[in-house]
Amino acid sequence: MSAQQPPPPHRPHPPGAPSAPGGSGGPGVPGVPGVPWGFAQPRPREVTARYRRQAAILTWSAIVVGALMAVALVVSVVFLVRADQDTRNAAYGYLALVLWVGIAAGIPVLLALAIPAARMKRRVREQQR
Repeated sequence: MSAQQPPPPHRPHPPGAPSAPGGSGGPGVPGVPGVPWGFAQPRPREVTARYRRQAAILTWSAIVVGALMAVALVVSVVFLVRADQDTRNAAYGYLALVLWVGIAAGIPVLLALAIPAARMKRRVREQQR
């Protein structure tokens, strides 16, 4: 453990209380050096209304970005078909390439929205159970 990390949380014991079942009351577990009195797992914080609202906003943002990317993919295919029909419509092929670059640039944005949204939604569902 580095000097920058706080010590792990533990349940405080009153002075003179046994440190373990059958313990002598001294610090730590008798016969086992370096074991704290009683380590308590940190409790997850309560899910607030603000947290649920942010989870919903992230979820809907990911849905909107995904829908825009799907529309861009369909439009790019339409542009390629139009560019292939006639050489005078060759500019549509370049527009399709621009849309593909936009889709490629949108993938990290979609992941950045979808992964935290899924984790937050799962935490909200687990808290509601």
